[in-house]
Amino acid sequence: MDPSRTDPWSGQPREVMVTVTYPAADVRGRSMMPWLPSGAERALKARFGGAVDGYALPTTHSSVGAPARPGRRPVLIHSPGYNADRTFNTLVIEELASWGYVVVAVDHPYDSGEVEFPDGRVVVNRPDDASDRARTAAVAVRAADLRFVLDQLAVLERGGNPDAERRPLPRGLHRALDLRRIGAFGHSRGGAASASVMHLDERVRVGIDLDGALYGPVVEHGLDRPFLLMDTVVHDGLNEDGSWPPFWAHLSDWHRCLRLADADHNCFTDIVAIAPQVPEPVRDTLQVGPIPADRAVAGVRATVRAFFDLHLRGRPDTGHVLWGASSRHPEIGYIAG
Repeated sequence: MDPSRTDPWSGQPREVMVTVTYPAADVRGRSMMPWLPSGAERALKARFGGAVDGYALPTTHSSVGAPARPGRRPVLIHSPGYNADRTFNTLVIEELASWGYVVVAVDHPYDSGEVEFPDGRVVVNRPDDASDRARTAAVAVRAADLRFVLDQLAVLERGGNPDAERRPLPRGLHRALDLRRIGAFGHSRGGAASASVMHLDERVRVGIDLDGALYGPVVEHGLDRPFLLMDTVVHDGLNEDGSWPPFWAHLSDWHRCLRLADADHNCFTDIVAIAPQVPEPVRDTLQVGPIPADRAVAGVRATVRAFFDLHLRGRPDTGHVLWGASSRHPEIGYIAG
């Protein structure tokens, strides 16, 4: 809870929910977390009017409260798309954790999809009016949320407990954070939030926007640190999205635009893997395109990791995918940069 800010939707002090995914020392005897907690799952299924009630959502490969593996690691903050949840990029987040990153996924209540709090409250999306003004305001709230989370991570690194209810934290987690190496990434509106928080906060050294239009001052000011844009032919950001060209023109450090072939907007999320299992009328609304799910997941995982490995770890050995020149990931195409 951030008592210094008033939530523009509820009028109460602003609250956020986060999940921290990190390399664990030992998970023996611990159950795996669900993809969504039960209350959020019910709310998500209610969106579809009962059409997916009979379908089980997946479990993850993560457990609650496991001790952290020793060693300081780069920290990545993640923001989901509009009306999406922080778990919707679990396939990428767990991959990053398996390669030694700490990933802090943030839900933005009323702008995210279904946000379940520890006391059982579930806050769902309150649709905005789709105007640029409303979207700019929402992205500004998200950027402030991410900065608040960064402040709380600094508390955690010092050995404090930023949890609102002071619940015990995993052993060794505070020693796993290297806050000198922070990146941000997000899908859709979460990508816009990643760019905005970089513009506002120099603690964030690098960022990725996965297929999101951009909003706010960062569009005209750009960034002086490395940034990656990824899109689809459906979006075609540098030609069809009015926010991308001015932003692109004001990127003064390393920057690149890549494209996921045969994909639609939600192929950057777990939705692409879940879509084949749901009934066809629902599947047709999920914006996944014809790309096979395993290729989409593998391509996005590889690209996101290669970018952060290059810029936060100084490891260019996997960087060929950033040129759209990987025989293992031919679905990743180079556009510009």
